Amino acid sequence: MELGTRAPLDLLDLFGDGFVRDPYPWLDRLRAETPVHYDPGTGLWLVSRYDDVRRVLLAPTLFHPDNALRAITPLSVGALRVLARAGFRLPIALANNGTASHPGLRHVVTRFFNAERVAAAVPVIQRVAEEVLDAVCSEIDATGRCDLFSSFAQVLPCRVLMELLGIRGATPATLIRWSDASLELFWGRPTPDRQLELAQLVGEFHQWLTDTVRSDAAPPTSFIGALTSHRLPDGEPLDTRTAVAACFFLFIAGQSTTGQLITTALRRALTEPGLWQHLPGRTGLAEAWVEEVLRREPPVTSWRRVAVRSTELGGVTIPEGAQLLLMLLGSGSDPEVFPHAERMRPYRTNVRHHLAFGVGRHRCPGASLARTEATVALRVAASRLSGVRLEEGGTEPPMLGLLSFRAPLDVSVSDEPAA
Repeated sequence: MELGTRAPLDLLDLFGDGFVRDPYPWLDRLRAETPVHYDPGTGLWLVSRYDDVRRVLLAPTLFHPDNALRAITPLSVGALRVLARAGFRLPIALANNGTASHPGLRHVVTRFFNAERVAAAVPVIQRVAEEVLDAVCSEIDATGRCDLFSSFAQVLPCRVLMELLGIRGATPATLIRWSDASLELFWGRPTPDRQLELAQLVGEFHQWLTDTVRSDAAPPTSFIGALTSHRLPDGEPLDTRTAVAACFFLFIAGQSTTGQLITTALRRALTEPGLWQHLPGRTGLAEAWVEEVLRREPPVTSWRRVAVRSTELGGVTIPEGAQLLLMLLGSGSDPEVFPHAERMRPYRTNVRHHLAFGVGRHRCPGASLARTEATVALRVAASRLSGVRLEEGGTEPPMLGLLSFRAPLDVSVSDEPAA
C-alpha cells in the first residue's frame, strides 16, 4: 500500500500479505492519525507510538499480561480435543504472569541468562556457529548455493539453547518443528484442518516437556533442575504444569525468535551496500547492526496487554477489559524518537532505547543471549562466507506473518558473481 492512497484504516489486515510484506506505511499512518486504534478484525486496540507503548509496559498494575499467550484465532473443537488428549495446558508462568509468583520465577530464568553466563557462553556460540557453517560451506561447494535460513539461522540458536540448558532427548530439527508449530497455532490464522496438524505437534512438544520436567535426569544445577526445586511465595514447590509452561515459551523464544533475528540481520546485511565485507574486522559493527535490526525489524513485532480499568491512552479512552496490541515494530520507527527511522544507521546514539525486548518487569530475560548469538552469527557468517551474494531471483522472500512475529523465511545465497 502506498501511503498516498489513503486506504481506510478499517481495511488494515494484520495477517494480510500487504501488511506482512511492508507494514511501515500502515504503521506510519497509525502513529500519525490514530495512535490508539481499534481493529475490528482482531478485536484489539493497536498502540503504535513509542511513548504510549512504553507507558503500557511500565504500568503492569493497570495493564495486565493475562492475554499474552492466548490463541489469537479461536481453536476449533477438534484442535482442543487433540490438545486435551496430550494434557496440554498453559497456566500463568512468565510472559502471562501478573501475580506475586512472577518475580521468583523470573529470577530463576534470569540466573541462566545473566551477563556473566552469556559472556561465558560466547565460546560455545562461536564453536556451534563454526560447526553449522562447516555444513553450509560444504553445501555451497557442492551446489553453489545454500539457504542460510534453514541451514544456519534456525539451527544455531536451537543447538546453543540445547547445550546451555542441558536439553536432551530431542533433535534440533524436532525442537524447531515443535516451536514453529506452537507459534503458528497461537499467533497465526490457521484453518481448522491446519489447526489439527499444528495441535498434534504442539501436543507432542508439551508431552516431551512434561516428561523432561518430571524426569530425575536433570541435575539440580541445570535450568530444569532449578525450576523443579523452586519454591513459590507460599513455600510450596513449583508444580509440574507451571514449570512446563515456563519452559514452553522460553524454549520457543530461545529458538524461533532468536533464529528470526539472525535471519533478518543476515538478509539485511547482505542487501546493504559495502557492509558484508566489513563485518568480520570492524570492531563493534556486527553488534551495532544487530541493534539497528532490533529497532527497525524486530522478530517480535507486537505484544498484548489487558486494560484493568477504563483509562486514557494516546488521547483515546479505552474501556475496561480492552485487549491491547503493542506495536513494537511501529515504536522502533517512531520519528519522534528515532530521526530518519526508515534508514539503517547502526551507530545511532539512542539505538538501545528501542522496545524490541520490552521494558519493565516483563522485559525479555534472554535479551543479552539473543543479541550475542545474532552478533556472533553475523560476524562468523560474514567471515566464512565472504564471497557469497544474496539470490534475489526477482521476487521478495516469503515472510513469516504471524500476529507478533515477522521475519524472512529464506536467505538463499550463491557463490556465483552477479550477472
